[in-house]
Amino acid sequence: MFLRDYGAAGPWGWLTLLLVACAAWASEITFELPDNAKQCFYEEIVQGTKCTLEFQVITGGHYDVDCRLEDPGGAVLYKEMKKQYDSFTFTASRNGTYKFCFSNEFSTFTHKTVYFDFQVGEDPPLFPSENRATALTQMESACVSIHEALKSVIDYQTHFRLREAQGRSRAEDLNTRVAYWSIGEAIILLVVSIGQVFLLKSFFSDKRTTTTRVAS
Repeated sequence: MFLRDYGAAGPWGWLTLLLVACAAWASEITFELPDNAKQCFYEEIVQGTKCTLEFQVITGGHYDVDCRLEDPGGAVLYKEMKKQYDSFTFTASRNGTYKFCFSNEFSTFTHKTVYFDFQVGEDPPLFPSENRATALTQMESACVSIHEALKSVIDYQTHFRLREAQGRSRAEDLNTRVAYWSIGEAIILLVVSIGQVFLLKSFFSDKRTTTTRVAS
């Protein structure tokens, strides 16, 4: 089970926190990481357990974040700066609480939305007797193949959802910029049009004044 530490994020870290328990050995979380903030997670892991950490920045800024993973003794197992996405696999060298943090402290005003998938241990066997010495039956082999294929489908669906969310965020950001640019162009066009009208009126006013003076 994950334990969370607000760090510099404060209560804002809960705004869009969504926890989905995929299995006893894996968790997926999508959370908001404010600017100048840091969010840490903790997990109890038994020595010799294989673990995989995968993360991706979905929205915000240049879609990058700092990530750091430490073992119970404080030794740094993984550290990357301003990464958009990455995956890291390791085997726990000791029992205890492992800590991994995501930091947006380098950003002054940009919020980020971060997704990560933390898998602890291997998949449990599909059948209680799957690791027996004898070969699997044809039905059991087919079930295992289908199970593996479905896991791949779930992984692909997750990545496609993330890409769709990222693409949607970029499209909305581009749409906002185009709207602001269009409004700016309209204001500039209006100002130029009004300026031209006053400029033309000034030309005719000067000509009329000069004619009147000559006639006098």
